[in-house]
Amino acid sequence: MSAGTTVFPAADDDSADGPDVAADWRRLDRRTVLLSALLAAGVTAGAAIPTTLGLSGRFGFGPAVAWVLAGAVLLIAGAAAGDHVRWRRTRYRIGAERIELHTGLFLVKKRSLARPRIRSVDLTAHPLQRVLGLVTVRIGTGEHSGSESTLELDPVPRAEGERLRRELLERTATGAPGTHREGELVALDPRWIRYAPVSFVAPALGGAAAGGVMQVSDWFGAQGQVIDWIGDRFRDTSLITMIVILVVAAVAAGVVGALGLWVEMWWGYRLEREPGGTLRVRRGLLTSRSVSIEERRLRGVDLVEPLGVRLFGAARVDAITTGLAKDDEEQHGDHNTLLPAAPRRVADAVAADVLCEVTSPTGAPLTGHPRAARGRRLRRACGAVVAPVAVLVLLGVLLTPVLLWIALACAVVGLPVGVLLARDAYRGLGHTVNGDYLVVRSGTMRRSTAALERAGVIGWTVRQTYFQRRAGVLSLTATTAAGAGAYTAYDADANEGLDFASKAVPGLLEPFLERTPPAG
Repeated sequence: MSAGTTVFPAADDDSADGPDVAADWRRLDRRTVLLSALLAAGVTAGAAIPTTLGLSGRFGFGPAVAWVLAGAVLLIAGAAAGDHVRWRRTRYRIGAERIELHTGLFLVKKRSLARPRIRSVDLTAHPLQRVLGLVTVRIGTGEHSGSESTLELDPVPRAEGERLRRELLERTATGAPGTHREGELVALDPRWIRYAPVSFVAPALGGAAAGGVMQVSDWFGAQGQVIDWIGDRFRDTSLITMIVILVVAAVAAGVVGALGLWVEMWWGYRLEREPGGTLRVRRGLLTSRSVSIEERRLRGVDLVEPLGVRLFGAARVDAITTGLAKDDEEQHGDHNTLLPAAPRRVADAVAADVLCEVTSPTGAPLTGHPRAARGRRLRRACGAVVAPVAVLVLLGVLLTPVLLWIALACAVVGLPVGVLLARDAYRGLGHTVNGDYLVVRSGTMRRSTAALERAGVIGWTVRQTYFQRRAGVLSLTATTAAGAGAYTAYDADANEGLDFASKAVPGLLEPFLERTPPAG
């Protein structure tokens, strides 16, 4: 077993209480108690104002302040006391074969990970931890088994975190000297921030800002006043003009939020190759993050181009790798991102450096898909527009003519947009074999060009619906233990697609193929 958890009565771990802990056992940093007290103080300070205002209406301002201060003291003291107990009852040990973590008061939880199974050692530090020189160390095996595959040491001194990272990821070098560049591969270019406003994050943040204003006003019982204030501002303005102004304001808020989020996430970014075959990504303005990826676990790269970013000629690079499984507490969507949105030439160069190739396979010419694939996408796009328009027309006939005008507007705008996106999706389809990699590309709102190591393919899934059979196309999915687990060439020509799969991984699909002798 690579990971294990055992629970014992507290009496079985009496040594954790005493000061004389064995030399090879270590404790977390005792400043964790101060950290918990400061965090609790911040939370109580944020809740103090609305709580005081709420209580002052019933008890008066003076008594309300007294009750809030008493509650704040109790909360802060409780948080500090609880974390002191956790610190006293937590210890860890790095052995030759396993890393062990013991914690718990009434029931002692003893967990261990086998060192050969460790795939990642990531360091994070929020602003308070950075001020105190502390980090949280997350040690994972990369297995999809929830928190049982991860040990967390929270917190330890930064120097101790760096020592643990080096010690636990120490491996024999994976390549001969001189076969690939070590040191810094790429560092942040502040000009890349121009791609933040054109990502899908900006409109989402704009909507969230509008929703946040309404929610906060509702907490204070002032939502009606906010709506009335907005109505007063636009009393002499037409409905269309008011909608346009509100949309522009929401977009502006989303752009500002996207810029701020980008700075927080990617400031100080750099990608490095360390001796022994480890890629390390470091980034973060307020909360610093360090993600380490063993190159021997790397199975390829995924060049991701969201629509807005792609229109500006940029792309980001994600790692296709085993050992980066995320448990319930680590759900960062960018956990495997090696490069944020950057100019396409930079993305291709980074992909080539990461894969130790002269040129990136993501830039290889691809085999296009037949016109039947374009027809399928055009029909889907038209269906996606016609179906809601038909519903609006029916409701308009039955209820109100206003819905008929809305249906007309949806048809006039939706059909051309749908056709454009369908044609773009078709142009994005492609696949090829390039050296040691098979490459598949698809998508329009989120175009993905995945270069997957052929040796990492463990199976093929061939899917052909009734309509695909009539069109002479099929979808081929390469399954792997890395990354998303499956990478698909959609609506490829039936014969050419099967030939591609057979050549990409010789022998894997061959037993299921029946070769047709050439005519004549």
